[in-house]
Amino acid sequence: MDTSGVSGVFAREYDGLERSVEVGFAGGRVIAISFPETVPDDADTDHTLLDRIGDYLRGERDHFDDVDTGLTVPTEERRVLDALREVPYGESVSVSRLTRTVGLDDNDADDLGDVKSALRENPIPILLADHRVEGGPYATPQAVRATLRRIEGI
Repeated sequence: MDTSGVSGVFAREYDGLERSVEVGFAGGRVIAISFPETVPDDADTDHTLLDRIGDYLRGERDHFDDVDTGLTVPTEERRVLDALREVPYGESVSVSRLTRTVGLDDNDADDLGDVKSALRENPIPILLADHRVEGGPYATPQAVRATLRRIEGI
């Protein structure tokens, strides 16, 4: 998806989602996704990614793997979030399995804590689908997470 050079905040309300979806871009890369109750006054509502999110919320399969992202997180969190991006549409993974996927020990409290921290601090839910993880924590609010899981049949 070509968003080269795009910077700014884009947001839109969607039927069936109890919140808006707000996407922040910097230099053409998505750096933040959040779920405010209403569309912020300073947000633009016209963007192709918002169109795709709308299609996804209506049940169209989309993995969003062609969307450029700009993660500014520590290396340990990046490994977890990169692995999260590989969980396919309509499938789920446990926190323990995600921990092992990134080469950490799911029996080690510190390793599990690192994974849980990455999930909780996930700056771009939907693109990095923390709703596909069983047993969270999550950056995606509960009501939104339940809708996304229902859409994907999880």
